[in-house]
Amino acid sequence: MKTSRFLFAGLALLAGFGFAGPAQSGPKAVVELFTSQGCSSCPPADEFLGDLKNRDDLIVLSLPVDYWDYLGWKDTFGKPEHSERQYAYSRARGDRRVYTPQIIVNGGDHYVGSHRSAVKKAIGETELPLDVLIKSEDGSINITISGADLQTGHTTVRLVTYTSAAKVAIGRGENHGRSITYNNIVRSMRPIGMWKGKAMTVSLPRDEILGEDIDGCAVIVQEDAEGGPGRILGAASWMRPTS
Repeated sequence: MKTSRFLFAGLALLAGFGFAGPAQSGPKAVVELFTSQGCSSCPPADEFLGDLKNRDDLIVLSLPVDYWDYLGWKDTFGKPEHSERQYAYSRARGDRRVYTPQIIVNGGDHYVGSHRSAVKKAIGETELPLDVLIKSEDGSINITISGADLQTGHTTVRLVTYTSAAKVAIGRGENHGRSITYNNIVRSMRPIGMWKGKAMTVSLPRDEILGEDIDGCAVIVQEDAEGGPGRILGAASWMRPTS
């Protein structure tokens, strides 16, 4: 496990989804992995996330951070936004625990990303109380969020776009000479609305260009805790059909 030394540190565009696909909904959990190509402890967690991706009841997301880039290898997918989200989670929890590989389940507790039994146990003990549905039709990505009396505070709906898989040959740093496959690599995460307890729908243009390498998206409905993101209430994902 690698611990960071930096402890204090409307409408979105959808890309390239060319064909209508079946609706997908009903996950049990959202699993976020904060990882880095420059972290020697991360490959087992990256492999574990690939295994979890095969489960129909989960949405898994890889968020490569950038704070290990100084060690000799710049993460090809690392973003400061991912690092800030990880720090924001730690502020919301109040524990300042920022490290790689770190998994967060449903916006709540954190776990060492390679500790499979602990993560699977956490997944088995949680659920998402809010129904969310994504469907692609008539040139649009249509999102439906159910109404529910969950006694929540400020709650944001976010659209996440991702690359489902990419293999990277690492040329320097702690993983020098290794080729590692990364799964559901987050390319953007942006707010598209607020959920206020009532049913709502959002329709987004499917063919706006974000890049040919984006082949999946997810919607996350998440409370805004003091200092950072809070518990995830509901989520759904959609993948471009393979021909």
